[in-house]
Amino acid sequence: MNIAIVKYNAGNICSVINAFNRLGVEPLLTDDAEQLKSADCVIFPGQGEARSAMEYLRARNLDEVIRSLCQPVLGICVGQQLLCKHSEEGDVACIGIFDTEVKRFCPTRHEDKVPCMGWNKLYDTKSALMNGIEDKYVYFVHSYYVPLCKETIATADYITPYSAAIHKDNFFATQFHPEKSGSVGEQILKNFLSIAQ
Repeated sequence: MNIAIVKYNAGNICSVINAFNRLGVEPLLTDDAEQLKSADCVIFPGQGEARSAMEYLRARNLDEVIRSLCQPVLGICVGQQLLCKHSEEGDVACIGIFDTEVKRFCPTRHEDKVPCMGWNKLYDTKSALMNGIEDKYVYFVHSYYVPLCKETIATADYITPYSAAIHKDNFFATQFHPEKSGSVGEQILKNFLSIAQ
């Protein structure tokens, strides 16, 4: 299977590549439009800040390339947030696949720490991406979140219930890091590869 990972100024790329290597797959890291368009599926990972990431993507027309993809696409962490229409982080317009706004966590108690870091439970799961995943724990690191919406396919709670994963058409995305979530994350990546076959 031909898997492409979007190459841009986002951290976390090596751990994503390693996760697919453990599944016996060698993904291609690329910012070439034709390679992205011809891949069987595309991974759009990310760590970092939304505004600078969008500036980088727009400067290379990668936002338009991602928007045009017809094969299965998996956004991870900031990749999920950038697939939404707008982020409060840097007050920036994003790619716009999902018609929702990315919000910053607002602590309501002393023990509410931002960023949210650590393991949290998924519930209300649906869609093929989440096959076999219910009440399982996955790893999060984030200060911003996607509110619950009609595209939500997994929910998590931190300060407020929010979208741990979303899905629309050929676009899937997770706020958590499947590549850092042990056997549960591995199952989610396997589910994604099954969708792409």
